[in-house]
Amino acid sequence: MIAARHADRLLASAQERGAARWVTFLEPLPDRLRDEDLPGLRAAAVRARAAYGPKDSVLDVLPNDGTEPVLEAIDRLPREINRRS
Repeated sequence: MIAARHADRLLASAQERGAARWVTFLEPLPDRLRDEDLPGLRAAAVRARAAYGPKDSVLDVLPNDGTEPVLEAIDRLPREINRRS
């Protein structure tokens, strides 16, 4: 799944930068985005979207070339899930 591959890259970026808080937050997301059933996938997308909060955002710590693809993929994911449901 595209969202999981982007999340893998974002996690690697957080690890390279030593952003421990974001590593902890992001670690479970790639596998969840790959392995969950549809309700779990929707929950994983909501959890991933929470990384882009107004006060505390992954955008403030990690580069845009890693954060933007994840954001686009997880914003598209609920629409895809709805089409398949």
